[in-house]
Amino acid sequence: MEAGFSEMRSELQSRDALWRRIQLECHRLHAELLKIREYKDMQEIQIMHQSSCVQLTEQLENKNAQLLLLAQSQGQQQEELNKIRNRVYQEEQYHRSEQERMKTEISDLTEELHQKEITIATIMEKASLLERQLKMELEIKDKLLAKQQFLDFRYKVIKSENMHLKEMV
Repeated sequence: MEAGFSEMRSELQSRDALWRRIQLECHRLHAELLKIREYKDMQEIQIMHQSSCVQLTEQLENKNAQLLLLAQSQGQQQEELNKIRNRVYQEEQYHRSEQERMKTEISDLTEELHQKEITIATIMEKASLLERQLKMELEIKDKLLAKQQFLDFRYKVIKSENMHLKEMV
């Protein structure tokens, strides 16, 4: 996108330079026209050769025609320059709005990531707490199971003793 802007700026500068050259040529032609008019006036005052006057008039007409063509070209160049400026302005505006949109999106994603990190940290804390609770409950159950096994063993021993005593009686 930067290359497009650079290309448009180069084209704009080129057209500005052309515009300035056209304006300089117009000024030069105006000055030349004034000189020609002065020369023509001097020729009429001095009553010079008729062919010289005709030649100067033709030159003047040619210069006038050139001046008109340059003026027309100048108007077209100005229109083209305005179009390019508008296009560059629109592209810059679009680029700025895209940058703002991307900044907003990045900010939103960063906030979302932060929230997810907080959620993960909370879940990890709860998981750690549950793991400790489960270990404690497992230890308690292991102790109860050992006690139960011990009581089962004592029950069997007492039952066996009872049977033995019954047989003896």
